[in-house]
Amino acid sequence: MTNNKTLLAWVDEKINLVNPDKVMWIDGSEEQLEALRKEAVQTGEMIQLNEELLPGCYLHRTKPNDVARVEDRTFICSRTKENAGPTNNWCDPQEMYKKLYDIARGTYKGRTMYVIPFSMGPIGSPLAKIGVEITDSIYVVLNMAIMTRVGQKVLDVLGESDDWVRGLHAKCDVDPENRYICQFPEDNAIISVNSAYGGNVLLGKKCFALRIASYQGWKEGWMAEHMLILGLENPKGEVHYIAAAFPSACGKTNLAMLIPPEYLKKKGYKVWTVGDDIAWMRIGEDGRLYAINPENGFFGVAPGTNEKSNFNALASTRQGTIFTNVLHNLDNNTVWWEGLSKDLPTNAIDWKGDKWDPTKFNKADKSTYGAHPNSRFTAPAKNCPCISDAFDKGEGVPISAIVFGGRRAKCAPLVYQSKDWVNGVFVGSAMASETTAAAAGAVGVTRRDPMAMLPFCGYNMGDYFQHWLDMGKKLGDKAPKIFNVNWFRTDDEGNFLWPGFGDNIRVLNWIVDRCEGKVDADETPIGYVPKADDIDLTDLEDFDRATLQSILEVNKEVWQKEAAEIEEHYKKFGDKLPHELRDQLEGLKARLASL
Repeated sequence: MTNNKTLLAWVDEKINLVNPDKVMWIDGSEEQLEALRKEAVQTGEMIQLNEELLPGCYLHRTKPNDVARVEDRTFICSRTKENAGPTNNWCDPQEMYKKLYDIARGTYKGRTMYVIPFSMGPIGSPLAKIGVEITDSIYVVLNMAIMTRVGQKVLDVLGESDDWVRGLHAKCDVDPENRYICQFPEDNAIISVNSAYGGNVLLGKKCFALRIASYQGWKEGWMAEHMLILGLENPKGEVHYIAAAFPSACGKTNLAMLIPPEYLKKKGYKVWTVGDDIAWMRIGEDGRLYAINPENGFFGVAPGTNEKSNFNALASTRQGTIFTNVLHNLDNNTVWWEGLSKDLPTNAIDWKGDKWDPTKFNKADKSTYGAHPNSRFTAPAKNCPCISDAFDKGEGVPISAIVFGGRRAKCAPLVYQSKDWVNGVFVGSAMASETTAAAAGAVGVTRRDPMAMLPFCGYNMGDYFQHWLDMGKKLGDKAPKIFNVNWFRTDDEGNFLWPGFGDNIRVLNWIVDRCEGKVDADETPIGYVPKADDIDLTDLEDFDRATLQSILEVNKEVWQKEAAEIEEHYKKFGDKLPHELRDQLEGLKARLASL
């Protein structure tokens, strides 16, 4: 399939390490993938679902000890600890290579080695990158075939180049005590052992697309960000593209696949999904910032997804999808999860493979759930009813606005615009969300998650902030405008004040109007806040202009407390914190003091 000397030598080296019975190169053909699906069904690794109701769909279960990403077992193995920075687990690369190779040695005996050439981004795109993953899991092969572009065409584009990411995955014994997910940024390498769960073993996902790619972007002058990409089409047919970063539980997928309310839909507003999770962005020939979604599918959380909460995400799962750790409804050989419908299946197998008793189901007790709370669907992006025409375009889409957001009950207003790019980087660097009852730990604790990249930045986050500042200098006056949104302001009883969901397009429209210079704004110590009359509230029941005004307010005392917390947050970066961000914090404190 290839004459690439570096690739062939690497594969031979890994064959000698893991000792497989057979080696299969994934060529991307439907015939080969179908044969693997049949084999997985025969061995019990996957269950084929109802071909009429869910054509081409399968169910897979992981071990109960292997159901989520493991941050404490995820390492950035850079040559110095300083390069990994204060927010990452670090280990010396040579020490970790030895440990991982000792764990993986001989573990493919009796198994097949699958060699998966894959492209992150449209094959041949100047914004794309190539990787090769070795795995002993058919589940991984079939998921990678959905999440990335795989096969011979990738090798044809790679040619003799050495610019490719090396990924080794070994299931081993799925032993949590010896589970490691390690990135070696300087070596373009990823090694994952003792896991079979998607987030740890689909090495194109967070491992490559964020941890390795963020380092590559730093070195090569581009950006790999934990951001959705959407296109907002107005009644004139003009489309403006927005990239947005949110911590978990802040409605990222809902925003990426937003359906406008009826009033705005009738006027001709539409939202097009380019990506739901990751954006790679480079400066184009015209000096603007262009983004691609490096993925080819959605690896979404199933619980809570239904026709009302996210119609487009659910529609994406109805064909060619692999479901992981959801409930198996035996009555019609389909799947179910909490939040899909109110009707509990009465004849079903839970995510652990046991008979499920719906009479014992208790919403407050996750141990009674039929689907695991982190159960997943791997669905082809082309299934999404609102997938953008630009999804497969290798040149990417021009980004007009970058949006940060978090879950803040009293602090951030509904929306505000940063004063400039540097101020916008400050806003992103201080991004935070307050924990909810659904999250582990105490309720209402503020967790800082800069640019929503805290678990995914593959190098020192102080250098990452500097890279953002440097990109702004290169972009100059063509830099996207930077905004912050907060859909989660509450009243004193804890009720959300903004309706959210599809109505968030009303805020997006204001953001685009600001990018176009069509509306004015009020200057505040934190940035530019909308004039309440400039956000369209037509047909919004139980919501009035006075309530809108209240969630646009900037409270001096709340923000002074926020500034003190940002100061504490910044201490962990020491001398690596760019002086521009320290200056921004001092400027914020001075403006608040003069209020």
